[in-house]
Amino acid sequence: MCASLRPRAPPREERVSPGGGGRPGRRAAPGGEGTAHLERTAGGDAPERRPPSGRGSRAIRARPPRKGAKTAVTVLANVTLTVPDGRMVAVQGPTGGGRSTLLQLLGALDRPTSGSVRLDGRELSSAPDGALAAVRGTEVGIVFQNVDLIPTLTALENVEAALALQRVRAGERAERARAALVPVGPGDRVDHLPAELSGGRQQRVAIARALVEAPRVLLADEPTGALEEGTRDEIMLLLEELWWERGLTLILVTHDSAVARRAQRHLHLAGGRLREAA
Repeated sequence: MCASLRPRAPPREERVSPGGGGRPGRRAAPGGEGTAHLERTAGGDAPERRPPSGRGSRAIRARPPRKGAKTAVTVLANVTLTVPDGRMVAVQGPTGGGRSTLLQLLGALDRPTSGSVRLDGRELSSAPDGALAAVRGTEVGIVFQNVDLIPTLTALENVEAALALQRVRAGERAERARAALVPVGPGDRVDHLPAELSGGRQQRVAIARALVEAPRVLLADEPTGALEEGTRDEIMLLLEELWWERGLTLILVTHDSAVARRAQRHLHLAGGRLREAA
């Protein structure tokens, strides 16, 4: 599965082949802006393993986008990222550094003001809204930072709601939603409202909702940020198990170094620039 962000007129850049294990080159782009081309490497203390996806060499690829607000503040500039199929990558950095914006671009939730976003070679930045809606959920699942469960719906109904957006038949939704909740383990609380669930259980429901349509890519924005240490470890273990067993491509955004080091590759994003973490 490959997503790609690239500029319409890309600056010159040094590149490392997808199989390279070293740190990618970096060169100043015209106008003084650096360009980082980040290819497949294993990083941090994570094991050198790759899930048995059996889907060939597809990857998520992000190449230089620019995302700015109406006030002309540039949030991301010349960010290039390639994540091969089935890898687990963590992006760490300070608040306001562009981490969540990068995830929104990869998840087809937003469009860059310049550059491009590609998924398996398909251009998303200029795709119709309907096409982007189809990508979300069916091809890319997203776990949001604030969980964002609908407070008036039960855990089961929250997962069903994701299927309703994709126009799955009503008779099929409950069965599929219940099946999606089983491996994430909310236990006997599937008929409880979010307010009746612990933070860890709410996050488990959010993960089930993101995966109910069996996407090949899972994006997680601070999935453990609001959790206590013990629960944080449980959620990270769950994400790792799902990544490994399903052959997912998993991209985590986190401020937590302990979480980031569990990934195969650990990147740092600050000031709109992406680099390998030290």
